[in-house]
Amino acid sequence: MAYVKNLFDQNFIQYASYVIRDRAIPEITDGLKPVQRRIIHTLIKTDDGRFTKVANVVGKVMAYHPHGDASIYTALVNLANKELFIDKQGNFGNMYTGDGASAPRYIECRLRAITKEILNTNPKITPYIDTYDGRDVEPVAFQAKLPLVLILGAEGIAVGMSTNILSHNIHEVIEAEKKCLRGEKFQLYPDFPTGGLMDVSDYQDGLGKIITRAKMDTSDDKKIIITELPYGSTTESLCDSIEKAVKNGKIKATSIQDYTSDKVNIEIRLQRGVYTKDVVDSLYAFTECEQTVYCNLLVIKDNMPVQMTCTQVIEHHSKQLVAILKRELELEKEELMEKLHLRTLERIFVEERIYKKIEEQKTEEGVNKAVKDGFKPFKDEIIRPITDDDVDHLLRIPIRRISLYDMNKNKAEVTAINKRIREINKLLKNLVDYAISWLDAIEQKLGSAQIKRRTKITNINTVDVKAVTKRDKPLKYDEKSGYLGIQVSGGVELFKVTPFDKILYVRKSGIFSVSETPEKLFVGPQLKYCGFADKESLSKVLFTIIYREPETQYVYIKRCKISAFIMNRDYFFAPEGMEVLHIDTRKSFSFKLNYVKKPRVKVTSEIFKADSYEEKSLKAKGVRIVAKEVQSIEIQTTQSKKSAEKKTETKEQ
Repeated sequence: MAYVKNLFDQNFIQYASYVIRDRAIPEITDGLKPVQRRIIHTLIKTDDGRFTKVANVVGKVMAYHPHGDASIYTALVNLANKELFIDKQGNFGNMYTGDGASAPRYIECRLRAITKEILNTNPKITPYIDTYDGRDVEPVAFQAKLPLVLILGAEGIAVGMSTNILSHNIHEVIEAEKKCLRGEKFQLYPDFPTGGLMDVSDYQDGLGKIITRAKMDTSDDKKIIITELPYGSTTESLCDSIEKAVKNGKIKATSIQDYTSDKVNIEIRLQRGVYTKDVVDSLYAFTECEQTVYCNLLVIKDNMPVQMTCTQVIEHHSKQLVAILKRELELEKEELMEKLHLRTLERIFVEERIYKKIEEQKTEEGVNKAVKDGFKPFKDEIIRPITDDDVDHLLRIPIRRISLYDMNKNKAEVTAINKRIREINKLLKNLVDYAISWLDAIEQKLGSAQIKRRTKITNINTVDVKAVTKRDKPLKYDEKSGYLGIQVSGGVELFKVTPFDKILYVRKSGIFSVSETPEKLFVGPQLKYCGFADKESLSKVLFTIIYREPETQYVYIKRCKISAFIMNRDYFFAPEGMEVLHIDTRKSFSFKLNYVKKPRVKVTSEIFKADSYEEKSLKAKGVRIVAKEVQSIEIQTTQSKKSAEKKTETKEQ
């Protein structure tokens, strides 16, 4: 058993680690999940500037992604709809209506040129590993120059953790990164392609929540037109929620028409006598027109899941951008220095006729030595020591090229190389300014359509559902069946309620409970009390409980109010083991105690007034009325103005 347990524990840890790192949670370096990264890697590798069938792309991605084609297709469509890395052609679905994309054989896509500028694919900068079958290599994570995890957003559920990163406006993200590089303060808020209104007062830098609302045109008193959707909704789900609210009587509308195409247009026509101002709050309260979205910025950083804030992500990527640009410049400088070295060798090799010295040599070693010796007088002009590879390069120069060698062209090329090297040296000394200028350049290439904010930030006073719900549902009690609730068919109507009310009910046994408005709850026969359980209502109700101790047959009285309770929990007015004789909510009434008959005892009954006893707390014990054994109790009630008759409620031993 110990072996099996260890095996399960080890396998579970491996599975959990795999799901967290390789499927559900995005990597902070490039903001992508593995399937997204493999799609972009495939598009970069096969890019020829033309559109390609999505089905063809999905098939090629399967060489890197060890899962089914359906997950790849879905991820590709979602990534294309972000409109940053992929150009699309055909029906990729409608984010407003929620309609899905066409089959992969009918739609096409291609890589956008800007992708290669944002994602560094140089193997000297971006680490690569073998694919799952060892036939190819794929990037561990692209070295991204923008914080894509904030721009694209992400949702994922892993083992024991989840992430919900909201998408942000790319222009605002770039501006925040610029401010971070300058050492200035910045603040980021989400932005959604569906538009709508948003309250970010509790956003907490990506770890709190936001409230989103649909944007409505309420200029007409008799109809409401929804023009923008809240985040997380489609026109279909929104219309369904409105229809449900109308069916339940929450909203009074005659028709709901969806005219959405490339823009949202949902028309709600109201009933006669109902106006726009009367319905708006109900739409926010009972439909998807208002939603609360909770955020959790969880990413993979240094191969571990880490919770971060938007500010921390921007700071991380600002350093990453500077580091990537520095490494690119250093690599370019190394390549230019190597090119300058070779051009210098070529010039000296041809200009000083060093190639003539190899004519007398008969061995490869002799040729190699002759070339190297020929360069010794010019060692001050040479950038680095000459290697065998340099000699091999010089010996490969065709005779035709030597005879037609253009000194002026070589000089112009060397001048251009030196000029670029000086520029690189200057940029390396001013990396922050260079990073800011790179961000400016990439923003210009994006275009105005992509950098315009779509979701309006505003203050939203959330609608209290309880406040806008009318008490119009009858709460009924059927004494025969013992059921209490709004779905009880027979019985007596007690009062009107809402589904959100708290109801207090007291059984004849002296047990009381508080619950949400019940649909159909068994409480037993002879329900003693039922009412609202809010503070205002309870403060007005004084309970009088008369109970008897079984051992001594002494009777006690307790008068109290209910000030605190826990929902759906049973409470007992009397101490444990006591027999409850009567429960009353009147402030004053009289009751008669009939004593157990004994020899030589003349007084067999007495009448007492309930209001002569003081009110106590709910947890206090009752007051003993009299030190006599009580056989029964009779409650005194007034039936008319002229005469009083007795109504008895007897408890026999």
